Amino acid sequence: MDDANTPRQRRPRYKGTHPRRFEEKYKELAPERYAEEQAKVAARGHTPAGTHRSIMVDEILEVLAPQPGEAALDATLGYGGHARELLIRLLPGGRLVGLDVDPLELPRTEARLRALGFDEAALAVRRTNFAGLAKVAAELGPFDLVLADLGVSSMQIDNPARGFTWKAEGPLDLRLNPQKGRPAADLLAALDAAALAELLVENADEPHADAIALAAAGQALRTTRELADRVRGALPGLEDDELKKALQRTFQALRIAVNDEFGVLDRFLAQLPGALRPGGRAAILTFHSGEDRRVKKAFQQGLRDGTYSAVAPEPRRASPEERRANPRSTSAKLRWAVRAL
Repeated sequence: MDDANTPRQRRPRYKGTHPRRFEEKYKELAPERYAEEQAKVAARGHTPAGTHRSIMVDEILEVLAPQPGEAALDATLGYGGHARELLIRLLPGGRLVGLDVDPLELPRTEARLRALGFDEAALAVRRTNFAGLAKVAAELGPFDLVLADLGVSSMQIDNPARGFTWKAEGPLDLRLNPQKGRPAADLLAALDAAALAELLVENADEPHADAIALAAAGQALRTTRELADRVRGALPGLEDDELKKALQRTFQALRIAVNDEFGVLDRFLAQLPGALRPGGRAAILTFHSGEDRRVKKAFQQGLRDGTYSAVAPEPRRASPEERRANPRSTSAKLRWAVRAL
């Protein structure tokens, strides 16, 4: 029994009628207690704080066609939404291996999946980068189906402490694994204007790369707000929608560089055929042109050399209904390939 003299803990106060800061959204951050609030936020086309809405689930299930008893790999476990749907269809007798590099979110995702009844026999979880696919396949594979969702999870983007978003004050970090590598602030400080402009074009097709680079390269910018202010200052008179896109592309380009996302993807694609059983299916969800080009070329080359027996002739997109319900699905492209027998 609580001590009568112990003061009760009150939730933090916030201005106005609704919480605006991430850490103040106590109802959204406790889905097990406030399911009704979660539903209200989702109905408005938003993602509840600290969660993630899996994209193109039905299309992925159609492409991968998971069956009871099969072995699957979710190379980017994230919030676990795709993994949950795959596991339901792999059981009884099947197993899913989930990989992720994020040391903060992975334990939470594993705990959610375990709470749903998926034990070690059904689900193996490894904190590792999917660039090490060959090593994982040697230990736990080969696999009948492999999924890679290359998008950054909403719970990473929305939490200002992770430094992924220009919309809120936070450290200029952008690392998927904050325990490894150097943050975006250090990268920016080390780049000259020419190198930063090249990075912005290569990683995000940024049309205003030169102006942004002149304003931000070599600067000691430590927070997301400082970088966002530099971008705004470099692009005076730009319409609000175009300015938002420039901010999104700038942060995307730095995130890709900080995490070596293109290099990691190239290594994964090279190892993918060896991780699949004959007739195995692979599905990859991309979110910008740099990723999609790499997946397209790798799959087409595999089709030409006989590694794959079939590949997606064109990428599939989220349905109009899903795009309205979850705007973050708008840029998603799904490609698939089937390992030759």
